[in-house]
Amino acid sequence: MLLTPQNGIALSLLTLCGLTAVWLLTQSGLDFSQPHKLVESIQALGWVGILIYVVFLVIAIVIGPIPSTPVTIAAGAVWGPVTAGIFGVVGIYLGSLTAYFIGRTLGRSVVRALLGKTIYFSSHRGEVYLGWLVFVTHSMPFLPYDLVSYGAGISGMSFLIYAFACLMGVIPCIFFLTCMGAAMTGGMGLGIGAVLLFGLLLVLLPIGVKRYNWWGLRDVVRVE
Repeated sequence: MLLTPQNGIALSLLTLCGLTAVWLLTQSGLDFSQPHKLVESIQALGWVGILIYVVFLVIAIVIGPIPSTPVTIAAGAVWGPVTAGIFGVVGIYLGSLTAYFIGRTLGRSVVRALLGKTIYFSSHRGEVYLGWLVFVTHSMPFLPYDLVSYGAGISGMSFLIYAFACLMGVIPCIFFLTCMGAAMTGGMGLGIGAVLLFGLLLVLLPIGVKRYNWWGLRDVVRVE
């Protein structure tokens, strides 16, 4: 791999994310095993805490697998659904764009070394179809954000189509998670119902794709 300026930027971003992940997990003093207490600790830091939260979400996408969903739900309970939703959309979206750029620039071998697997999107149905695919997988994430974002980059998908489809998918998903978190504090019945619905979707959608080839995904998506 030639070290072009673009490759250098991608490698620098990947290295920075990796070092930041190590610091967050080992030196920051934050307890990631208890999402609610984690977000409360972050909130107490003021604007610095907001920055840490956004950076954490970016890292969760770029350096997988770091679970961001429990923290996003907890953020909705602590900050409220709208504020937490805005912070969440910014973090997840920036992380997804970064993963796309790294995948497109550094390629399949680097992504496989990072995640242990890669995903490839066939473009035989056109990039508009791939845009819909990114939208669906981000709004109902039965495929991880990191895998989809890296796969879109590796496949050479148009940046403009990816960026728009990604944003349109991230917004409803993140706000659903933060509303779920807020509901769990205001009314356990509603919160538990939302959790069950979200879990049911995550179970049924992969089964539908695998068994019935919903949306023709098996013809377009290949995980290696």
